[in-house]
Amino acid sequence: MKLIGENLNIMSKKYGAALKAKDAKPLQELAIEEAKAGMDYVDLNIGPAGKTGVELMSWLVPVIEEVVDIPLALDTSNVNAIEAGLKACKKNRPLINSIMVRPERMEALLPLAAKYDAEFVGLLWGPEGMPRDENERGALCAELVFKATGEFGIKPERIFIDPIQTPVNVQQMQIMSVLEFMKMFGDIAPGCRSTIGLSNVSNGPPDHLRPILNQVMLIIYKRHGMYSAIVDTFDTKLHEIARGKHPGLEALVHKVEDGQPIDMGPLSDEERDVVKTAKVILGQTLYSDSWLQI
Repeated sequence: MKLIGENLNIMSKKYGAALKAKDAKPLQELAIEEAKAGMDYVDLNIGPAGKTGVELMSWLVPVIEEVVDIPLALDTSNVNAIEAGLKACKKNRPLINSIMVRPERMEALLPLAAKYDAEFVGLLWGPEGMPRDENERGALCAELVFKATGEFGIKPERIFIDPIQTPVNVQQMQIMSVLEFMKMFGDIAPGCRSTIGLSNVSNGPPDHLRPILNQVMLIIYKRHGMYSAIVDTFDTKLHEIARGKHPGLEALVHKVEDGQPIDMGPLSDEERDVVKTAKVILGQTLYSDSWLQI
């Protein structure tokens, strides 16, 4: 499973300050850590950056490429900043993160993906906002892929479809909708890849519960064929799961998803926590901040 490091983000206190000050050292140190952690891409999230985006992205891309050889994901809503980043990338094919399924965003960004032969994340956020179910996700996906491949000649393998991760404590049914969408993804978008903003599943729950939510969610997505995920660079356990190093935990989560009975008695504390968390994510148990104590 491919991993996209999410930590170089304007919202981070440390790295946001470095971006605003154009202080290269902490940003380069982070990029090196991301490469060492096995990230396949470094996401460069500079936010909207309305006035400064072009200048900032033009500066940031070579700063990061100076110290790592992995591809960069250009993450901003500023179209001109995206193009500045595409021009600046010299080492690898960049990834545009992201293009929503809205006419104005597709018309602005799909030509850039074609011009620079870039990869892009197609975010299934349509004119009416969040899709209500897997069928709306499927329709948005088909629309975007048809336009990208048919009108702009973009190769399917350049397209990463993001069906949108929602927080587990807000919209559990949306998670099930994404899983249903993944079952039809190969038929709707043959040759395309998939990705997910994984950490959104734990956006809202207490900090100490975020890692296990992210880890179990990743196990579920792996089973459903998710190609890649945008993840926390510093969650080593998560990386190990992505690389298939915890088959026992994966098997337990699969049993929960399949509705098989599980004897909690002989399980370790970690295994019990994984089972309980899987039940919450899959809607078999109502969410509460104390689900691990129940």
